[in-house]
Amino acid sequence: METEYLKRCFGNCLAQALAEVAKVQPSDPIEYLAHWLYHYKKTAMAKEKDRQEKIQLQEEYENCLKETRVTEMLMQEECEIQQKCEKCHPPLISVASSTKKTVFMQENTKPLEKEALKQESLPGTSSMIPGMPQQIPSSEPSVQVDWNIETPQDINYQAF
Repeated sequence: METEYLKRCFGNCLAQALAEVAKVQPSDPIEYLAHWLYHYKKTAMAKEKDRQEKIQLQEEYENCLKETRVTEMLMQEECEIQQKCEKCHPPLISVASSTKKTVFMQENTKPLEKEALKQESLPGTSSMIPGMPQQIPSSEPSVQVDWNIETPQDINYQAF
């Protein structure tokens, strides 16, 4: 029964310690044995601590890998959803193409505006068109006034 206790508590450690004492043959074998056992305990505890840290690091690494896989899957799903959405709903007109269309529409309406000015207005209606340069009738000889109003497209914007 005592041998079972010694095996369980000391295991291989006591056999190694006694073998070391026999090999070195110190002048005080009891003190040498005590120091050897304390040193053994210290190193055994350090090894156990290192083993626990390695296990923890391995678990953290595995968790990080799982998280990375989940993130990649979510990004892939997001791309698939965006592609499906683009198929269902055509993309909106870009600002550049929208600006070009606006300029084109404004250029195409200028001849119509000039033509409207030439036509006589109906009785009881104003001949003034909002936003258009108007000629003011005067009693003086006919002087043609050129109202040169720049549109946003005609203005040359320069960076300061």
